[in-house]
This record gives sequence, structure tokens and C-alpha cells, in this order.
Amino acid sequence: MRAIKNKINITADQANQRLDIFLSQELSISRSQAQKMIDTKQVLVNKELPKKAGDKVKVGQIITIHSKPNTTNPVKQNRKTKKPELPDLTSQVEIIADTPDYIVINKPTGMLTHPTMAKEKNTLANFITKKYPGVKKIGDDPARPGIVHRLDKEASGLIVVAKTQAMFDRLKEQFKNRTVDKEYLALVHGQVARDWGEINFRISRSKNSDRMAALPSSETEKGKEAKTEFVIEKKFVNFTLLRVKIHTGRMHQIRVHLLAYDHPLVGDPLYTQKKQKKTWDIKLGRLFLHSTKLGFINAQGTKLLFELPLPKQLAEFLKLLR
Repeated sequence: MRAIKNKINITADQANQRLDIFLSQELSISRSQAQKMIDTKQVLVNKELPKKAGDKVKVGQIITIHSKPNTTNPVKQNRKTKKPELPDLTSQVEIIADTPDYIVINKPTGMLTHPTMAKEKNTLANFITKKYPGVKKIGDDPARPGIVHRLDKEASGLIVVAKTQAMFDRLKEQFKNRTVDKEYLALVHGQVARDWGEINFRISRSKNSDRMAALPSSETEKGKEAKTEFVIEKKFVNFTLLRVKIHTGRMHQIRVHLLAYDHPLVGDPLYTQKKQKKTWDIKLGRLFLHSTKLGFINAQGTKLLFELPLPKQLAEFLKLLR
């Protein structure tokens, strides 16, 4: 029998936090350490294994924390706790360019670029290693073979993957120095007043969720620097199509910045406003964010620029707007 290190009764002021965040604060450990404790079954919620690290703790729950990982599995895990696997979208992946040094891919919406802690199988990284086995050893993280940058699961469009370590290092340096051209088409709610704009809010992870948040200009010492530039591509009665260029690569940057700018993206399931009507978001059924241009320097020192039109689903949706 494992020794119990701690038993916590959740009170009202502790409720509605993510389990991993609650544990990191309660035990003075890092969030990754808390997630590892959950993964190794050291944490029970009302004597049952939690479904995931992102579960919200509730008033009256009893959190039991054990000092050692559970290898005997004394508590039977609920069969329903297994996270459903992502749909297999590999047939929708389009190879735009295939060279000895790199691949340029059109990633479909709904596909993760690489696995998360849940170790999903149907990801772009999985597709790459099956089609190009030699890429498995490229990069600095086995879970992200050849992958230097990423696109949100809900977004679609251009992404480059290195096929050699030399090209990986070259691309990594370009992203670090912000010399890669990245441009997106994004449809937002409301009419944007300015034909051109620049958003510079710093970005930080929200304390109680997986969301990122734009910080007020007064908090310049917190978060990470982020810069998003936009020009209006087309105006509609209740929407605006923007051509967006990012000069930094923060997580969910475009989505966070445009929400902070009071013009959230159409179809965004995460970054929305309470007052926002969801009729058109539901009709679209996906995030209206598409990586349409990607420029970088290849192994021979030549500047390349790849361009994509909008996917049919997004182009047809625009025809419905006035």
C-alpha cells in the first residue's frame, strides 16, 4: 500500500481551476511535474483516476496524492476516460514541394502538427515519419521530426518540414532571427476600422486554462513579446477578411491578438466573446485561419516563396457573406 502524501478537500475558492494548475500551486511544483503525477496515477479525485490533467476541480471533491507512482493500478480506471483519437486526415494532406532538403505541406484543418502529452497518433508528424522514415532522426525532439514551426490544429495551410539536419538548423535559425515570411488569411467578426494595423500586446499563458492571453501594455515585464500586422483584404457587412503577417511565433498568436483587438476569428472554439453570436461560426464549422504564404531561404541560399489559395470550404463560405 502506498503512503498517502496529502489529502485535499476542494473549497469554493479553489474550485474551477485545472487539476494540474491546482496541484502545481498547492504542492509548489512545476505544472509539468503535476502533469507527470497525474499520468503516473499518483493523483485520485474522489478515489477515481482523473480523465485528464485539464479537468476542473469542483467544490467538495477530495484530491488524494500518493508519494510514489502507481504501478499496481489499485483503482480501476473508468473506460470512458480514454481520450478519443483524432480523425485520420492523412488523405487530405497535400505535398506542395518535395526536395532532398525539405518538404512543404498543406496541412488540413483538424490535424495536430505533432502529438501533445496525450500522444495522439493521427498527427502531421506521424504522417511525415510514415511517408519519409529518414526524417525520424531529424531535429531536436523525436516527437517533432523535422518540424521547426507549427500550425494550430484548427488552422490549415503551409508548413515546412526539414529532411536533413543541416536544413533543420538553417530553418531554425531563420525562425529565430524572424526572417521567415509567414502570411495568413483570417476572417474576423465585425468591421475593422483601420486598413492597416499592428498589434503588439505581450502574450502569456492564462493561469487557469490552456488559453493564452494578451497582456495590457502596463505589464511590459510579463509574458513574451508578440507582433502581428494586418491589412484589410475585403470588407463585409458584419465581417472583415484580413491578410495577417506575424513577426513572432507565439502560441495562438493571431487568435489571441485579434480577440484582444476586439475582432475574434470566425469559427474559433476557444477565443470568443460572450456577447458574440455564434450563428455564422456554427455554419462555417471550422476556424477561418489559413496559412497562405510561406517564405524562407533554402540550402543553396535562394529565397523561396510558396503561396496557397483559400481551401474550397473557406472560399465558398465567403460567397455567403454580404
